[in-house]
Amino acid sequence: MNGSTSAREINSLNISVVIPVHNGGENFRECLSSLSKFMTPSTEIIIVIDGGIDESHQLAEDFGAKVFAFPTAGGPARARNLGARNAQGDIILFLDADVTVCTDIVSQVAKIFHNQPDLAALIGSYDDLPGASNFLSQYKNLFHHYTHQTASEDASTFWGACGAIRRKIFFEIGGFDESYRYPSVEDIELGYRLKKAGYHIQLCRSIQVKHLKHWRAFSLLRAEIFYRALPWTELIWRDRQLSTNDLNLKLSSRLSLVLTYALTAAVIGSWWSVSALVIASGLALILLLLNLSVYQFFRQKRGLWFTLRVIPWHWFYFFYGGLAFVIGTIRYHLFSKHQIKKARPFLV
Repeated sequence: MNGSTSAREINSLNISVVIPVHNGGENFRECLSSLSKFMTPSTEIIIVIDGGIDESHQLAEDFGAKVFAFPTAGGPARARNLGARNAQGDIILFLDADVTVCTDIVSQVAKIFHNQPDLAALIGSYDDLPGASNFLSQYKNLFHHYTHQTASEDASTFWGACGAIRRKIFFEIGGFDESYRYPSVEDIELGYRLKKAGYHIQLCRSIQVKHLKHWRAFSLLRAEIFYRALPWTELIWRDRQLSTNDLNLKLSSRLSLVLTYALTAAVIGSWWSVSALVIASGLALILLLLNLSVYQFFRQKRGLWFTLRVIPWHWFYFFYGGLAFVIGTIRYHLFSKHQIKKARPFLV
């Protein structure tokens, strides 16, 4: 009897799935196909078309979702807010249009929120089987999986690709900041406001989605530097998050960044001094040992040859991340410090 009552109570917690999409293409088709395997007819699925010229609108209508559309792109923050305004569920589950689900995450999310009445939001993780098969896509998406799987369960921020939040709290906190006109750090910014307001966000490692994104060198660097690192740096300064020791801001990552630049300087100096080469070798060894758990993870998942290819990309990640932090810091203190608005409601 108690088990049956509990199941009824969990099912009574309504969840709305909100997905923004801009020219989703085949990835969006796969996203909807995966949802059809687990969603019941009563599950509210809201698709917000953020401009675009492909068949995403027709796909969403054929799927039977509630569809809303903007004629021109304005970013996923605006699209998610529109979806939330039209959602009826107690919980809003945000998903990206380039992920697929392999389990009934709606039931999982409902159970977690039911069992934790004080929980404001939760985030999931990418799985360890990325959709795109090329090296960069496998590396980046697996690295994202590792980062979340080794992060604190008491999450430091929100994640829009697979994140759920109580609708009441979402509106209370003001929704996503629509000044982010491209896929950027709008989810991180929302998470910072949630934490600042005293709300609890939980990382649920068992709730996973498959990322289908196909990364190439140019698209990866453009996204990581201009859409993530630079705006994230300004956000860190604005919200005083320098002390955060989680996700990409772990102390080991910060130390690795410093070591990467020291290694670069030592390698350059080796053209004039043999001793600099010795120093470079020592720094490289320290970097390897400091990130040994990362490389052990890749070796376990993809083998030794794949891991050997990961190492230079991983060190390059520290290099361009450090460069973006310096540029973002200068930009914030010289230009943005007095222009960035304080946290405020974005939903009216």
